[in-house]
Amino acid sequence: MTPAGTAATNTATTADTASGRPRTRTLRAGPLAAVLTLALVAALTAAVSLGSVDIPPGEVWSVIGRRLTGSAPEPGTRDLIVWQLRVPRALLAATVGAGLGLVGTAVQALVRNPLADPYLLGISSGASLGAVAVIVLGSGLGLEMAFGGTAGLTISLAAFLGALAAFSLVWLLARRGGGFSPLRLVLAGIGIGQFLTGFTSYLVLQTSDEQQTRGVLFWLMGSLSGAVWGQLAVPVAAVALGLGLLQARARGLNALLMGDETAAGLGVDVTRLRREIFVVTSVLTGVLVAVSGAIGFVGLMVPHVCRLLAGGDHRRLLPLSALTGAVLLVVVDTIARTALDTQELPIGVVTALLGAPTLLYLLDRRLERN
Repeated sequence: MTPAGTAATNTATTADTASGRPRTRTLRAGPLAAVLTLALVAALTAAVSLGSVDIPPGEVWSVIGRRLTGSAPEPGTRDLIVWQLRVPRALLAATVGAGLGLVGTAVQALVRNPLADPYLLGISSGASLGAVAVIVLGSGLGLEMAFGGTAGLTISLAAFLGALAAFSLVWLLARRGGGFSPLRLVLAGIGIGQFLTGFTSYLVLQTSDEQQTRGVLFWLMGSLSGAVWGQLAVPVAAVALGLGLLQARARGLNALLMGDETAAGLGVDVTRLRREIFVVTSVLTGVLVAVSGAIGFVGLMVPHVCRLLAGGDHRRLLPLSALTGAVLLVVVDTIARTALDTQELPIGVVTALLGAPTLLYLLDRRLERN
């Protein structure tokens, strides 16, 4: 067995050791993936069925079947509600959730800190700043006509550059003095994230369009409202490509959990691997923020749940995190859309209600161990 293979084999023990937990019995990845897939199908069905107009699941699948087979749709508004409004939104929620699960898993391995996620490390804040700068300043300069059909790609590119810049700055601050401290990384991420959030709010307030201001502020708290089929191509492609690239580097991520020196001794080019993970996570975060806003805590919660169930080997952990993230965000989006009769809740409100207690629990556990 190669050194990298040995590292991958022992990753479950390494991951648990790195987080301060003794190794526990885990579930087999295959059956767990099958259960999560069924849960995702059930969550998607419920998401399309529930709303201001409830539609029976059988009718939902009937509409989808007719659309996929090219049959003539039945007259009436239900076909429009299912196919044009709810199915794209449910699929976008699943895609964004899968991407956030992947990014959270990769970032936690990269920085060897189970408290890391794109939101806490300021990556989402940087992506939000880039996207809002294009939306607000571009609107003020009349750039929509120049972008034409590529406006979404332009926002995604700006969000990616913002995410990459924020992550790089946080990493440089955490590495000051030549050392590396996970606590310093989290504190730098929180500080940079708050600074960028404040600057983003300033940009939003510069627009004279009150309707645009309210829309951008609602989007910044996380929203999938207005999702259409045309929005799916870029995030689906980005998440699929990100999963493939991260999966190919799963053994390297396993080795990183044991520290840079140990990983280098096992034949891993740590600098190159870290640079690649930087780019992949920043691209994914930028694309996801561009279509959904900054949704916090999903990337924090999902990896912990998956490690608890299936262990720390990234060959299993990455695809399971994608499935779990997809299920979680579809459920959260359905709750946000249906909890109140008069208005829709921002997704970030619901994830914060779930994620903040999770973060406090993890912090309490770490303080007890220390």
